[in-house]
Amino acid sequence: MSRSLIVVESPAKARTISKYLGKGHQVKASIGHVKDLPRKRLGVDIDNDFEPEYVVIRGKKKILDEIRKEASKADQVLLAPDPDREGEAIAWHIAQEVAKVNSKVFRVLFHEVTPKAVREAISKPGSLDQNKYDSQQARRVLDRLVGYEISPLLWRKVSQGLSAGRVQSVAVRLVVQREEEIKAFISEEYWTITALLDASNPPEIKARLVLENGKKFKAGNKEKADLVVASLRKGEFKISRVEKKKRTRRAPPPFITSTMQQEAARKLRFTAKRTMRVAQRLYEGLEVGGEGPMGLITYMRTDSTRVSESAIAEARSFIEQSLGKEYLPEKPVRYKSKNKAQDAHEAIRPTSVTASPESLKGKLPRDEMRLYSLIWKRFVASQMKPAVYDQIVIDISCGAFLLRATGSVLAFPGFSTLYVEGKDEEEEQENTGLPKVEVGQVLVLKDIISEQKFTQPPPRYLESSLIKELEEKGIGRPSTYATILSTIQDKGYVEKIEGRFHPTELGELVTGLLIENFPKIMDISFTASMEDRLDKVQEGAVDWKQMLRDFYSHFKEAVEKARTDMKNLKQEVEKTDIVCEKCGKPMVVRWGKAGKFLACSGYPECKNTKEFKRDESGTIQAVEPETTDEVCEKCGSPMVVKKGRFGKFLACSSYPNCRNTKPINSGFSCPVDGCNGFLVERRSKGGRRFWGCSNYPKCTFATWESPKKETCENCNSPYLLTRMSRGKTLKRCPVCGFGDPPPKRRSYNPKTGHKKKRDTAVKGGKTAHTRT
Repeated sequence: MSRSLIVVESPAKARTISKYLGKGHQVKASIGHVKDLPRKRLGVDIDNDFEPEYVVIRGKKKILDEIRKEASKADQVLLAPDPDREGEAIAWHIAQEVAKVNSKVFRVLFHEVTPKAVREAISKPGSLDQNKYDSQQARRVLDRLVGYEISPLLWRKVSQGLSAGRVQSVAVRLVVQREEEIKAFISEEYWTITALLDASNPPEIKARLVLENGKKFKAGNKEKADLVVASLRKGEFKISRVEKKKRTRRAPPPFITSTMQQEAARKLRFTAKRTMRVAQRLYEGLEVGGEGPMGLITYMRTDSTRVSESAIAEARSFIEQSLGKEYLPEKPVRYKSKNKAQDAHEAIRPTSVTASPESLKGKLPRDEMRLYSLIWKRFVASQMKPAVYDQIVIDISCGAFLLRATGSVLAFPGFSTLYVEGKDEEEEQENTGLPKVEVGQVLVLKDIISEQKFTQPPPRYLESSLIKELEEKGIGRPSTYATILSTIQDKGYVEKIEGRFHPTELGELVTGLLIENFPKIMDISFTASMEDRLDKVQEGAVDWKQMLRDFYSHFKEAVEKARTDMKNLKQEVEKTDIVCEKCGKPMVVRWGKAGKFLACSGYPECKNTKEFKRDESGTIQAVEPETTDEVCEKCGSPMVVKKGRFGKFLACSSYPNCRNTKPINSGFSCPVDGCNGFLVERRSKGGRRFWGCSNYPKCTFATWESPKKETCENCNSPYLLTRMSRGKTLKRCPVCGFGDPPPKRRSYNPKTGHKKKRDTAVKGGKTAHTRT
């Protein structure tokens, strides 16, 4: 019997595929990339035509040895990492290793992990794609050149540990630009006027004033609005036009990577990183009912809306049988992908429409269930009839004024009976219904409402709207958005406040330096054009090394110039009139990782530092640290409150002689039995606030819920854990569990501090869910 070795990326995918295949097939997991450029040096031989130097990733030697060993025993090796550029690179690197022991090496692509798809792919193995691999190499080398040439400049000129990236820096620029627009925005006052009118039959008509003497109505102050209201009250309201029409709204296309990330952010409050992590598990396979793992969705990294004919037929059959023939269009619905879309993969869809969310209830973890339900509903809805609305527009004249009322009533729900797409910003609501009226009919005025409003600056980006902006401008690719958004937060260039991205002082400063010294790299259109060229490399239309030659000739000049011309913020100081109380020398404003601060000009002999603020005139004023009653356990000095990159903390007042620091005691003791720690407010890598034990890592208690001083009715615990759910505040006791049930998330057991093995609701409220 012939024997095949199949190599995939993840252990979960390996387990799923192993269940589908009988004897004669062995499945091994590479656990991601096995080779990459070296971590601590450039790893690109610029003088040798940008030849990359690949090394075995630390910890992967054993895995590679096992793959080589099994390959030597196999009749053929089938490389089946994910069907994208990164997966192709993994396949090439493994192929280069196993070719030494087995010459029969083939490429296999799994666009969905189902028994049928896996068997069909294995029965028709292909060859590795050189163009796709070259495209990945070009991207990797390009990003390495930018990062390794610019980042050291930032270390020397600004602060150690900073980084720049070909795509990440442009993403930060978008956030900084939006902040500049908000700061520069001058709000203008305006007034809206709405008449409430009675047509003798319900409902009441709400009509907005739109024209004055045939021109767009404008009222910039109360005086003008009051004059108009007074004039309207004296006039007669007569219907001048009634327009009725049918309006249809087509279903949105099935998900691609970017739209899935956007919708999961809007509806599920998932970060892009979390969305991709959950989608990966749905793709690779999960246990759904005793028959072994099953891949529930097609490959989740795609920008094509194409769907296979068999999937369309299955969806149409389901719609007709389960929802009704009236919801089924005469012909299948097909969607056109964007011009730059790669058509290698289908849209993201369920592998089987018959596996409905209802049929999987209780069989999937919470996150997987919520995302799968979104994907399933979106796909099925995409093959349903459009929603139909009866839209009515009524124009009402009153002297020199024209008022307009618009109403919309759902005549046929179509796809919206199953799925409605989310929106980033709230839209102005229409009248849900309007009464039957005729032209010439006189209406009775019930009331006139004038409202003062102000024009608003453009909103700061949400996760969903920033992804949308990156996609529209061609910055990066959908498969990279999760990493981009995570990186710019981890590096401290942006932060999320109430779900919206704000640039930090560090982000604004670094962006300014990069725009000044590397205008081309920071140019949005140039970044987009580089993505187009990378796509052309994959198509075989552009040589990847020629692309690098073209780029580097200009980039090298910019780097050389920046070495001498870029401002050195480490050396730049702003003099002040403030005198150091420790040595008597003047204090100056310096730059550090946490932003600007006051430092003694006698550094390094005197290391005194302070926070500062500027008054309305711009004068610098020292801010003395907040004193506390706590005493440093190391030297006995009082502890004071200081502010760092990650918020406030306690520090010894004898700094720099004593460098002791610790988190601020919240007053809420850790609920874990036997732990003497207290809850500390922290931030996750994604910027989200959570509360964790001060004794971490000895105690791993953590919760997204906020502690609140309120006595438990059952056990007299001095505080409760609270969270918002659908506009309602839910409360529960962290000690006895009295109150509302805990959220269903991956949990920690307070009594042991150990992670539970399965995602289950915790009985009795004894467990707080942890960060994910």
